[in-house]
Amino acid sequence: MRLLPWLHVVKIGGRAIMDRGAEAILPLVGKLRRLLPEFRLLILTGAGSRARHLYGVGLDLGLPVASLSPLAASEAGQNGHILATLLAADGVSYIEHPTIANQLAIHLQATRAVVGSAFPPYHHHEFPGSRIPVHRADVGAFLVADALGAAGMTIVEDVDGVYTADPHGRDAAQAQLIRETSAADLAQHAGTLIRTGARG
Repeated sequence: MRLLPWLHVVKIGGRAIMDRGAEAILPLVGKLRRLLPEFRLLILTGAGSRARHLYGVGLDLGLPVASLSPLAASEAGQNGHILATLLAADGVSYIEHPTIANQLAIHLQATRAVVGSAFPPYHHHEFPGSRIPVHRADVGAFLVADALGAAGMTIVEDVDGVYTADPHGRDAAQAQLIRETSAADLAQHAGTLIRTGARG
């Protein structure tokens, strides 16, 4: 059963977009503003470079992954507050995970879009077995879109699509663009994509 079949989820990259400041954010705000009359949007933001710093400090302190997860989600939330503030004149505001889970429909009846953190709401229930959270902003946005039965999900990044490795990282020379795929292919390669931190 599709709960919100008219909803469009847009995930904004933290490192790719929000970390680049006004040069990247303001044109994006203009594009989102032009979409508001036609679509109802749930705009979710990633954490960016501040989360990487946070992971480094947290790991040095010996914090478990279940403590790092909510801290990284708060960094994504800070990016969300920035974006919501820039769209405030259009009635857009930032809402927290519990509000997305329980009151999203009523918010989207009052306005055309809301902004939230793209991190999955696992927080202290984060999956064990990794030093940093395995599921981050892209996965969180996908899970929300899937759970709500959204009409679609768009990921806004600074790359052309999904790669086998981070095209801006140390393995950039080996990164290959996946031009066409199927659900079976994605299932087969999901572990590799998550481990390499592939972005798309």
